[in-house]
Amino acid sequence: MDWRALLLLACFALAWEARGAEGDPVTSVMWDYHHQRLLDGAPFVFDERVRVLAPPFAEDARQVPIQVDASALGEQVVRMLAWAELNPIPRIFDFQPGERVLPRLAIRIRVEQATPIRVAVLTRAGLWHVGSTQVDAAGGGCTAPSVVRAQPGWQERQGQVHGRRFALGAASRLRLQVVHPMDNGLVDGIPEFFLDQAELRDAAGRVLARLELFPAVSENPTLGLEVQGREETRLWLRDNNGNEFAAAL
Repeated sequence: MDWRALLLLACFALAWEARGAEGDPVTSVMWDYHHQRLLDGAPFVFDERVRVLAPPFAEDARQVPIQVDASALGEQVVRMLAWAELNPIPRIFDFQPGERVLPRLAIRIRVEQATPIRVAVLTRAGLWHVGSTQVDAAGGGCTAPSVVRAQPGWQERQGQVHGRRFALGAASRLRLQVVHPMDNGLVDGIPEFFLDQAELRDAAGRVLARLELFPAVSENPTLGLEVQGREETRLWLRDNNGNEFAAAL
């Protein structure tokens, strides 16, 4: 093969690697991979109605706030998946809001480097609606040593839930923080130890929403949820070691 053919192949490879899905607002080379791995290659559209809000630059890569709002899709939302495409552990959450829980969620995450943040929202019609944003970062948020573990007595406070409920018209906004190191297994000598399951329940124990969490979530995770009505709710949590925690909100 002569040099011209090699040059042509190299140009083709670069063009293929640099391509993005049509209409992608952040043009990521990882989209095809995550589309197949997380969404099983299912039909999707990039949709501005799925709003993903995050700071343009992460001043603290260990605590990056993101807010997701898919309420513009109405009551058709059945599931919401979020991931940071260039994180070593990309997945953030898998949220299944029930009828009384609005498809909105606020959370803090770790980012290892500048990365697109994606949220894919599945509707009853079986179509994924994908919202995107880009976060720039100096990096290292996923591999930095734990701040929680450096604090004396953190084991005694583990699982404590600090939160409040705020009136929001006919709905309620829940804001809470859970004391937990959320170890992701990327720091030498410290295995994975993180909250992986959460359920929001009503006073009778009926499940209003389910939330699966992944190690990309920041230590001492914070959550923001919105619920229709002002009835008492309870939050149940479990970590991957089988510890369970609960709090009334």
